[in-house]
Amino acid sequence: MAIQRISSGGEFEEKVGYCRAVVAGGWVHVAGTVGQGEDIVAQCRSALATIETALQNAGASFKDVVRVTYMLPDRIEFEPCWPILAETFGANPPAATMIECGLIDPKYRIEIEVTAFLPE
Repeated sequence: MAIQRISSGGEFEEKVGYCRAVVAGGWVHVAGTVGQGEDIVAQCRSALATIETALQNAGASFKDVVRVTYMLPDRIEFEPCWPILAETFGANPPAATMIECGLIDPKYRIEIEVTAFLPE
């Protein structure tokens, strides 16, 4: 099976040398994704929209996500995102981890990485 690389054209893809998603062996691995916006809620929604596009380009959707990692510089800011995440994953919640860490730029409040299993 061939490996498919999906680019979103984000500024860091070329600078750092990665692509938004890689499809390999029935799996979709979506890179850590930050969003745009003035607060964490807007950035969370924006990151999820970018991830959704990558999943769609790979032939998957949020219902196929089996693993998600949330990275935030301040864990206290995570709770406002919970309703958005519950709505996004609905009846198909993935295994999840939240990590408090520094991100590539202080303006970013959340980074989200997912792994999905391609539907048959």
